[in-house]
Amino acid sequence: MSSTLFGFSDDFDVIVIGGGPAGATAAGLLAKRGHRVLVLDRERFPRYHIGESLIPGVMVPMEELGLVERMEAKGFERKYGGTLVWGNNEVPWNFSFTTGGRIPYAFHTRRADLDALILDRARELGAFVVEDATVKDTIEEDGRVVGVRYALRGLNGTREARGRMVIDASGQARVVGRKYTEVNWNEQLRNVAVWTYFDNCHRLPGDEWSNILIEGTADGWFWGIPIDKGVFSVGYVTRSEVATASDKALEDLFVSELATTTKLKDLLRDATPAAGYRSARDWSYTQDRFHGNGWVLVGDAAAFVDPLFSTGVALATLAASTLSKVVDKVLRHPEIEEKALDRYSAAYQAFFHDIRQFVEGFYDRSKTKGFYFNMAQDVIDPEKKNDAEVDFVKLVSGLSGKAGGLFELELDDLVADATPPATAG
Repeated sequence: MSSTLFGFSDDFDVIVIGGGPAGATAAGLLAKRGHRVLVLDRERFPRYHIGESLIPGVMVPMEELGLVERMEAKGFERKYGGTLVWGNNEVPWNFSFTTGGRIPYAFHTRRADLDALILDRARELGAFVVEDATVKDTIEEDGRVVGVRYALRGLNGTREARGRMVIDASGQARVVGRKYTEVNWNEQLRNVAVWTYFDNCHRLPGDEWSNILIEGTADGWFWGIPIDKGVFSVGYVTRSEVATASDKALEDLFVSELATTTKLKDLLRDATPAAGYRSARDWSYTQDRFHGNGWVLVGDAAAFVDPLFSTGVALATLAASTLSKVVDKVLRHPEIEEKALDRYSAAYQAFFHDIRQFVEGFYDRSKTKGFYFNMAQDVIDPEKKNDAEVDFVKLVSGLSGKAGGLFELELDDLVADATPPATAG
């Protein structure tokens, strides 16, 4: 085994591309299981990222990583539900996570702080982390991915690292996915978002104090996220074609549409701008395949859905938690790799499909609150075992339906089938 300038071998059990929530979760949990893991990220943490509002599903992998108390100690704002101005009569309505099951809250966070917290925990658990490292290509031998070539900022040339499995958690960069599979864009969710931050914002009243606010407008919707004290993240989402057809710049469109809101405008009545504007577009997609010979995708590298219900981090870390169990089993029983990753892929896609199907339907704002509850029930509970409102909250919490298949993936039968029976002595 060769030595690098970092003083450790360049041979690993697993190489993880990307140190965001998905990559750091997978790396930390694999290291916790005794595997030698390398994480390569092109950024230097902490680094800015959008997606500050979380849902209760994220608490499952955070518990596994031992991070819940640290999240509390960081002072992240607890999030108990949501307030919506949505539907055919535009009367505000609320939902509470307590309705949906065992995890009654999540958090609003500054993502720079959250992502650094998870990546630092991966280090503590034994993963090797190299930042400012840009993966340039995969290394293949006999049709199998066996490692990566990467460049370090400020240094000439590339370096190599080899691993028995490569996990692509590179987010929307989709480093491995771009090379080995195709992306399918969701035409119904081709949207553009523009967002900024405000200080000195008012809060929603009473039990809604820390709710995320989602308010529909004629051609889109706004989010309002209370991040810290009086600071709000405020974003506007609309169809890409609407933004393109407008004669206004995205920032001007944001301002003009904000003036048409009711609740959000009131919360910002005494607020002052605290940042410039950022934007993103066309982010809802699914990769054709989630795995291949020696590689597997997780998080936004595999799929991403519209941010309407803040599902991104939860889906990414939940899938990463499951993937860590699958890869652990594959490393110990290489003969089950293809079938095990097939099961992971199928369960992940089913979970993702539930969320996407619901979000697509929810964008029809001509309906009533009861219609949306029933739609959630049709997606995750067609036998109507629960009340429709319970099903709605379970779905928007990330703790629903086919998620059980993802969280409780069984592989022992594959191991048993692949292991020759013992012969009598």
